[in-house]
Amino acid sequence: MVATTTKLPHWDMTPFFPGLESPELDSAIAGVVHSLDEMEALFDRHGVGEREPASLHDETVRAFEEVVEQFNALLEERLTVAAYIQTFVATNSRDDLAQARWSEMQQNGVRLSKLSTRFTAWVGSLDVDALIERSKVASDHAFMLRKTKEGATHLMSPQEEELAAELRLSGASAWGKLHNNVTSQLIVPVEIDGEPRDMAMSAVRNLAYDPDRDVRRRAYEAELAAWERAALPAAAALNGIKGEVNTLAKRRRWGSALDEALYDSNIDRQTLDAMMEAAHESFPDFRRYLHAKARALGIERLAWYDIFAPVGADEREWDYEDATGFIVEQFGTYSGKMSDFAARAFQEGWIDAEPRSGKRDGAFCMGIRREVSRVFLNYKPSFGSVSTLAHELGHGYHNLVKAERTMLQKSTPMTLAETASIFCETIVQHAAMKGASREEQLALLEASLQRSCQVVVDITSRFLFEKRLYDKRLERELSIDELSNLMLDAQKETYGDGLDPEKLHPYMWAVKPHYYRPELSFYNFPYMFGLLFGLGLYARYKEEPEGFKRGYDDLLSSTGLDDAATLASRFGIDVRTPAFWRASLDIVRGEIESFTALVAGS
Repeated sequence: MVATTTKLPHWDMTPFFPGLESPELDSAIAGVVHSLDEMEALFDRHGVGEREPASLHDETVRAFEEVVEQFNALLEERLTVAAYIQTFVATNSRDDLAQARWSEMQQNGVRLSKLSTRFTAWVGSLDVDALIERSKVASDHAFMLRKTKEGATHLMSPQEEELAAELRLSGASAWGKLHNNVTSQLIVPVEIDGEPRDMAMSAVRNLAYDPDRDVRRRAYEAELAAWERAALPAAAALNGIKGEVNTLAKRRRWGSALDEALYDSNIDRQTLDAMMEAAHESFPDFRRYLHAKARALGIERLAWYDIFAPVGADEREWDYEDATGFIVEQFGTYSGKMSDFAARAFQEGWIDAEPRSGKRDGAFCMGIRREVSRVFLNYKPSFGSVSTLAHELGHGYHNLVKAERTMLQKSTPMTLAETASIFCETIVQHAAMKGASREEQLALLEASLQRSCQVVVDITSRFLFEKRLYDKRLERELSIDELSNLMLDAQKETYGDGLDPEKLHPYMWAVKPHYYRPELSFYNFPYMFGLLFGLGLYARYKEEPEGFKRGYDDLLSSTGLDDAATLASRFGIDVRTPAFWRASLDIVRGEIESFTALVAGS
């Protein structure tokens, strides 16, 4: 089993507050509460809420401008405090003080949710087009206004919306918190090199990348046994969350939970169908890749625990320090601005990379103050982790170029939130291929295809699972076995004969925290959109580097200012037809051809 030789960093949160018990944090939380009080008073003074449509008067225009200015300020103030506390919860779910502080933020989050609903209802009563013509503030927030007016048509009554906001803390949010706490604290007994060990789940899942198949198999079997033990609360949480989402979607007059997710993602059903059509067409190509990988590993067919197995020989030592230096250097091939950003992130302690007990699985980037972010991952000494680090820093770069936008302008859907991250990840992956030996090329192509297979094939399986789960949850709760069978069916449908059907992962529904975010239903297809959109943009960059650079940062800065189709059209991209998605997948097909040729020549 490979281990990194460099002490992996924990992020530095002292630039914001000295600690969770500090008077400074107490004061900041009190400041958020005070700002909420002032915002509620402002809303009451201007009659912000549900009302009959009326002519647009100068007084209404001035009220709108005052409300938006104060709302933006409140959102920015709360962001720093909430993100700060969340960093402690994410890295140690056993931290009772952090959990208590987070509960405080959730309480004032309910108040914020109520204000947001009142604002939406108010905008729904206004002549938005006339407002945009008469107000610079409204013009600057035009897309948000038009989208909010549409959203107003899906509001319940004010009393029902208020009750839903209050009940969420003891409903879906509580179920999500239960899942996070239970799964992040799972200790898994596993035998490694003949020695029994108790390991954190995140560390056990990292063993899926081990070159020794017996280690991978033991880790997989131990992981499944642990998920089986945790399945009861996970299933209860999943049923609770999806039941609540279904109920509210129906009461808010959405055709389905998926329709609401598409609205939130700033795409339409035509775009989703076009992308999914191209994805399904690519499955035979991905199965060719999986068969070639099995041949490279000297086995008849891949089991689930072989998906992340290394292929080829990565002759570089991807120690953490090597990864950071490589990323800074390669970001510099695009621009000094991107390189300087990455260097700053490493120098100022923005990264938490060490896997440890109580720390949740996965990776994310979280904005915390204007251009400043924090990056979370569980680093292992493989190029896959280098790619993940570059990916999350791409999110941070996105935050950097959006820094001067207001909070209401910055609101970026998941579909577009992956744009910069995929682009940055691709820069690093392509750079690593240059001058690589045959064995290194094999390893790097495998890392890239591994990512693409997860984001196209596995994401489709997760999408199919979630869609069917929502449909069945309309009728009743699902048992553990039913959830597992739904997941297995989706995996068989997408992976096909690329994987051993007897060695799949029936508990993937319990593994992925995405299913347990009630505010982010269908937190899956946006990843595919992000990968294929990012690859398409990278292809445009390679065709015309200087012209691309002139528009790229502006595109990233504008991801909260228009829908995906309109933004894509800036680069001549039509996301509503399968052609663009097929072209992006052709890039992946080219990698599959190279990979299978290298395997055949070995």
